Amino acid sequence: MSSLTSVLPHLEELFVHQRLVFWHDLDGDYADELSGIDLPDVTAVAVSKDEYALKYRMLQEEPEAKFLVYRQGAVPAGVGNWLLDLELAYGVFTAEHTALLRHDLGLTSDGVDAVFIAHETFFRAAKRTEALKALLNADDSADLVQAKMCAVLLGQSEHSLLELTRTLLVENAHGSRQKYDSLNEYGLLNFHWGGVAKIYGYKADQSSVDDFVLWMFRQAINGFKSDQPGALRNIQLDFASLRNDRRSAKELMTLASRAAKDLDYASQIEDADIASLAGNDLFEKVEQKIVSTLARQVTERTISVREVAEIIRGRQLSIWVDGYRDLYTAIGAASELLSTLASAAFEISSFDGGLQRYQREWFRIDQLYRHFQLAARTTDYAGMDEKLPDEVENYYVNKFLFPLGAAWQHQVDAVGVWRSNMVQPQSSFYQDRVEPLVRKGTKKAVVIISDALRYEVAQELGTRIRQEDRFDATLDAMLGVLPSYTQLGMASLLPHKTLAHSNGGDPVLVDGQRSDGTANRNKILARVDGYAIQAEEVLAMGSRELKQLYTEHHVFYVYHNGIDAAGDKAATERSVFEAAEVTLGTLVKLVKKLASANATNIFVTADHGFLYQDSPLADAGYLSTKPQGDDLTVINRRYVLGRGLKDDPAFKMFEPEQVELASDLQVQIPKSIHRLRLAGAGSRYVHGGAALQEIVVPVLAINKKRKSDTRQVNVDVQPETDKITTGQLVVRLYQNEPVNEKVQPRVLRAGLYVGETLISNQTELSFDQTSDDKRDRYQNAPMLLSQDADKFNNRAVEFRLEEQIPNTTQWRTYARAQYTLRRSFTTDFDL
Repeated sequence: MSSLTSVLPHLEELFVHQRLVFWHDLDGDYADELSGIDLPDVTAVAVSKDEYALKYRMLQEEPEAKFLVYRQGAVPAGVGNWLLDLELAYGVFTAEHTALLRHDLGLTSDGVDAVFIAHETFFRAAKRTEALKALLNADDSADLVQAKMCAVLLGQSEHSLLELTRTLLVENAHGSRQKYDSLNEYGLLNFHWGGVAKIYGYKADQSSVDDFVLWMFRQAINGFKSDQPGALRNIQLDFASLRNDRRSAKELMTLASRAAKDLDYASQIEDADIASLAGNDLFEKVEQKIVSTLARQVTERTISVREVAEIIRGRQLSIWVDGYRDLYTAIGAASELLSTLASAAFEISSFDGGLQRYQREWFRIDQLYRHFQLAARTTDYAGMDEKLPDEVENYYVNKFLFPLGAAWQHQVDAVGVWRSNMVQPQSSFYQDRVEPLVRKGTKKAVVIISDALRYEVAQELGTRIRQEDRFDATLDAMLGVLPSYTQLGMASLLPHKTLAHSNGGDPVLVDGQRSDGTANRNKILARVDGYAIQAEEVLAMGSRELKQLYTEHHVFYVYHNGIDAAGDKAATERSVFEAAEVTLGTLVKLVKKLASANATNIFVTADHGFLYQDSPLADAGYLSTKPQGDDLTVINRRYVLGRGLKDDPAFKMFEPEQVELASDLQVQIPKSIHRLRLAGAGSRYVHGGAALQEIVVPVLAINKKRKSDTRQVNVDVQPETDKITTGQLVVRLYQNEPVNEKVQPRVLRAGLYVGETLISNQTELSFDQTSDDKRDRYQNAPMLLSQDADKFNNRAVEFRLEEQIPNTTQWRTYARAQYTLRRSFTTDFDL
């Protein structure tokens, strides 16, 4: 016997909208409970061969009353049913479980009753049924109902095969199968795999997620080609979505690594060249193959710098690139460095000419070397050609440092006074750059001094600063003091009339006053209403506190030490390039913080540069002789201070007045890039000498503008037709200007839409070309139509470029182009 409790709510709902309810109960399950029905203002009557009398009562005697008319057993057919007209008018209620479910769920389509019967256990839980009800539409077909039942079991609202597949693949990647087993438990597994076979084309004797993964990657390897045109189009499109959507991208990478091993993909591409792998990012093995091949070709110099740059640029949208960016940076830097040095000739016609050429071009070699070393040491991948680091080191040391050092030494040997006719001396920094700004008292100046900020590092800092909105930065150079070491370099940047070594060399005296340490520098700066402070203190200050401090002084000197702190210690000298990278980030923060405190005139400079090579110094890099003299006051790896120093062809001798020092200490500099061999001292990182890397001291003048001056690059859609006649459309796109510091790259997503319905693949495109050549700034967006596009034939279609709204997962339209979809049956899915 069935329970009346489950029926009453349905009856109450019917009486809200009508006064007559006809209830057919074929098996009489509720006959004994009829008398127990207690519905407000409702009269329950049972038909007992008195249909006419009941009809007369309901229509004539009590035309306003509510009646529940209960009929047990079979109902006469056709005109034999005296109540037929009323049943047709008001409908017939049945308390069968499937009918109640259909009513509860609001479904009207044929075929859903079979779903209720087949999956009776699913509907036993009210929670599952209510979750399903929230997803249903009245006209949902039996297939749609089952798809949504799958969604409920997988704990999601999306019921498309793509989203069901995404959830199962994510679960599989994490080594779980709880959700998958729930489909089996409630009898929906066959439905799921039937849908996969119909929509994706996957068929197997024993379907499973593991087997599907291997099948899917096999199709991807084969380019989703099929004997039946278009048969694999849906899995091709959804495969791209699964890999590129952040909800499943990480897990698809896990599955790809598993599939690559099971399919032995490495052996399939063992003999592949880079050209054949272009655009292929199916497996990490591809990235590794490209990296190793590219590194080998760069080492052997069988590939041009331009080709290397284009290949690296083409890999930036690979799903694996994050783990290989450093390697690509290293390879790109090595390519440019080796190519440049292969044909370089370091001919220096004059002292000033050497300084200028280093500023214009030769600094780049030092920068490339730093980029290579930093990137190569950062990566964990050991598959890069081991010969490449050795080749870079050999070229840098033996084809750059030594020949440049030797060529420059000829000019150093020829100077009588340490002065340039074209490059201002470091010792006049305050007089030339700061004093003209603050002289009238209406402007202020901030000077950031970063210890050992080499010219090439400052050049990169300028690039990073200019990439910031409303900031401009101009790089210049000064001729650094000799010897090029911290105490003297720091002193030379302070306001002064004379510089001198003290009796023992250090501290350096500024107008007779000690210049070492923040306290002594504050005393010197006090004469010009200045203030000295450490960078760490500035960064730790609150905005209001910093603004107040800045308003109290006209000159603000900020001291930072990152590069020299690492390089000057033998134990940490090999981390000097890492320290340079950290320094770049710190200085950008420092500049922005000072600018937020209303500083508008900011200089970033250094006390000296440095020489560095990563390999241990060969014996040829050390002087075979030692300095001689009456009083050897200071002996450093790159300079000597003393009295009565003896001339030696291994050294360049300067009297104090030749280097504008008001003291009695002579200066000797080991020639070229040679070092003095000293116990306990590091030899890779040095400064103090007269090498270009040590004495070309940067000055970066930074200003903050009032108006925004950065923007993203503009991209135009340039359609070559207005009709789509095959299964693929290639749209031509043009980046209409080069990317630079102020015109920044733009990433766009392309797709074909009818209204808001996507009918193609979605692909992300990066517009980051820096070339001035227009031909380099074109690229194509290949659009592959889905099978769903068929229903929109002869309709308007929109090609849409979208960009992601910053700090959200939402996208907005950037550009559009209109097409008409006109495909004949004979060209469906043609490529």
